[in-house]
Amino acid sequence: MAGIRKYWIALIFTGLGVVAFAQHDKHPQPQQSSEQHEAPANAENSHDADHSTEAPHVGCGHPIVEKEGEFNAGETAVHHIADANAIHVVGDFYIPLPCFLYAPAQGWTITTTSAFHPHHHGNGAVAKDGYVLVHGSIQRAQDPSFPKGEVPVSEPTHEERTVNGKKKDIYFVMAEGKCYELDKKTTFDGGLMGGGVTSYYDYSITRNVFTMLLTCLLLFFVFRRAANAATRTHGFAPKGLQNFIEPFYTFIRDDVAKPSIGPKYEKYMPYLMSAFFFILGLNLIGQIPFFPGSANVTGNISVTIVLALLTFILMMASTKKYFWEHTLWMPGVPAALKILILTPVEILGLFLKPFTLLLRLFANITAGHIVIMCFVGLIFIFGKAGTSVGGSVAGAAAAIPLSLFMMTLELLVAFLQAFIFTMLSATYIGMALEEPHGDHH
Repeated sequence: MAGIRKYWIALIFTGLGVVAFAQHDKHPQPQQSSEQHEAPANAENSHDADHSTEAPHVGCGHPIVEKEGEFNAGETAVHHIADANAIHVVGDFYIPLPCFLYAPAQGWTITTTSAFHPHHHGNGAVAKDGYVLVHGSIQRAQDPSFPKGEVPVSEPTHEERTVNGKKKDIYFVMAEGKCYELDKKTTFDGGLMGGGVTSYYDYSITRNVFTMLLTCLLLFFVFRRAANAATRTHGFAPKGLQNFIEPFYTFIRDDVAKPSIGPKYEKYMPYLMSAFFFILGLNLIGQIPFFPGSANVTGNISVTIVLALLTFILMMASTKKYFWEHTLWMPGVPAALKILILTPVEILGLFLKPFTLLLRLFANITAGHIVIMCFVGLIFIFGKAGTSVGGSVAGAAAAIPLSLFMMTLELLVAFLQAFIFTMLSATYIGMALEEPHGDHH
């Protein structure tokens, strides 16, 4: 345990040092706009120093700041569970993360999120090489005339547009008196989930990536220590950390791998154990409401897609002739029935297996986080965003027990979803390994 304590102490001091470094310089105030883009000459365009009462820009979107007494619980919840390029601690304190940005016409930009001077709601007061921090996520100015280097920018504004039949929220910033439209990071879903290919690529270490790396590091130390203990105490009853880990291993082996896969289960134990503890570790760290937790990693569909694809690839690599015979051309069934119904259904079911894996994990974890955030939002809804003290007290009285109950339920879900993903993965692999059982029926 002394070794683990040393690593925790080093991690804590490293985090505090990064926070201090990130907050060393004062945040500059956003650029004061002197002219408007496509606006009448006599229209006013100013920003308050506290970024809270920005005036609308004609032709440059609408202010994001909510009006007094208004609170949108849904948008706030989605914003807090979304991935970000910086880790919010409290107030205007953010832990910066490395940024690796690439634009084909511009090349690489390597920096950290501290270069954007994040402040209110994760917005950056400074743009760097055309990149701007909006709600904790990096976006890029589309116009190549955007000033290079570090440039003060205004609070971002937004506007809803319909692009290719889909409604999208477009963001803008003012820099040196001119309005610039911002581009979100590239996604390769072809617009299916609201994304598409844009003007740059973001390879940064985001909050979710940081949490995954931290989880892998912690799991490595835990299992390394348990393995060393098992080697030293071979032949004796396990104790300490080894005694805590071994029941999980025996449970996955005896109640998941052996019944689902059969005699060849040992070959797949490393993957099943890795998937179980990786998902469980991410779920548990996500339950921590402060640094280094609160990241919604397994509630990010990109992560669950990769996990499901790993299971799918392993399943397909394990298939035997018997599996394909009963998937594509079932014996003893009329050809017309196979061609018209059974074979298409079996092929569709082949691809639905990973889909059920990714959707179940993503939906359950995301729903739990959103519900907790909405319960906390009751304080602001009843308090009319701070204008009613009595309402805030009533909201807190309702929100605290509901949130505690939901967090307890989420703790159960953290274990349950890790087990379900592992169990279904073992079941699908076992189906691929299935051998003939006598005559066909």
